[in-house]
Amino acid sequence: MADKVEKNSHEEEMDSETTSSKTSKQWVRLNVGGTHFLTTKTTLSGDPNSFLYRLCQDSELISDRDETGAYLIDRDPTYFSPILNYLRHGKLIINKDLTEEGVLEEAEFYNITKLIQLVSERINNREKRAADRLSQMQNGKKFVYRVLQCHEDELTQMVSTLSDGWKFEQLINIGSQYNYGNEDHAEFLCVVSREYGATINSKETEPTDRAKVLQQKGSRM
Repeated sequence: MADKVEKNSHEEEMDSETTSSKTSKQWVRLNVGGTHFLTTKTTLSGDPNSFLYRLCQDSELISDRDETGAYLIDRDPTYFSPILNYLRHGKLIINKDLTEEGVLEEAEFYNITKLIQLVSERINNREKRAADRLSQMQNGKKFVYRVLQCHEDELTQMVSTLSDGWKFEQLINIGSQYNYGNEDHAEFLCVVSREYGATINSKETEPTDRAKVLQQKGSRM
């Protein structure tokens, strides 16, 4: 009877070791750029064409291992996390400190086809949205307006000084406010505009001395 109990106990230990051995073989340790990741063969087998699938399934694929037995992969570990998580649950989650271009680079290295397509679509959509926003901004341009005061005999010269990005908009006659000798000189308000935020050559943006004087007059009104 005692011999039978001892035999059953020994068989249970053997079964336990066998089960433990099978379970351990399902787990794979990776050393990516000095950071260890522990995952299953099932996770890494998500894409049969990927490098990770071949790593754990193809015995002919030679790869160095570290002292813990982990496969050595010389890649950025911070970008490997979204790769591994995608293989686990099929969703692409990227931390705010990572770029989509960086994830795409890693997806191409590991040759994960669906992830490459997904990240590429994200990048294309992002660039399209940026182009649409730029187009909307260009179509809805904003302008800065300035009012300059000048005499009648200064009109021609004033208009000729508007070569620094300012454009003539409107001329308003405000009558005569001053009398110079025996002649009255009509006064005008000249409304000019310039696109807000426009990039203009530095030489062109420097107004002439006469333009500065007229602009100072307008700013005091």
